[in-house]
Amino acid sequence: MIEIEQIRPAQVDVIRELAEQTWPHTFGEILSKEQIRYMLDWMYDIGTLRDQVQSGHLFYVIKEYGVPKGFVGLEPNYPDADYLRIHKFYLLPEVQGKGLGRVLLNHTIDLAFDLELKRLHLNVNRYNKAIEFYKHVGFDIIGEEDIDIGKGYLMEDYIMELVLFKS
Repeated sequence: MIEIEQIRPAQVDVIRELAEQTWPHTFGEILSKEQIRYMLDWMYDIGTLRDQVQSGHLFYVIKEYGVPKGFVGLEPNYPDADYLRIHKFYLLPEVQGKGLGRVLLNHTIDLAFDLELKRLHLNVNRYNKAIEFYKHVGFDIIGEEDIDIGKGYLMEDYIMELVLFKS
């Protein structure tokens, strides 16, 4: 049985735990161990995640038979741009390719429709294998950006968009 649960501020530790399990697999061949650790500590700090939930970010965990298997982190109208921004989208390695990503994305699309938002946006590392998943489900690459995140580290990303309906 598959279920999707919205995360409240007191539950963000599950997001951190899933990130710790997914990031080494996702980025192990792309980034150094030091950069992965730096980014996990920066982006998945429990206090930061709680602040994000309290300020309007939406986090959902997908569970299979009650066991967390992945998550999505969203920001509506980022920033006042009439789209739903996907900041985080990760599945445990053992469930990738088994349809859970599609279920979680469909939930995200439903939420965008509920919020009357016309597009989904995300950034993805230019060397991440997930690019093929995003293209397969209809996202297009609309740009590139390099983001200096400190300590000499750089995020080299594609900007991708999925148009849900035209204005």
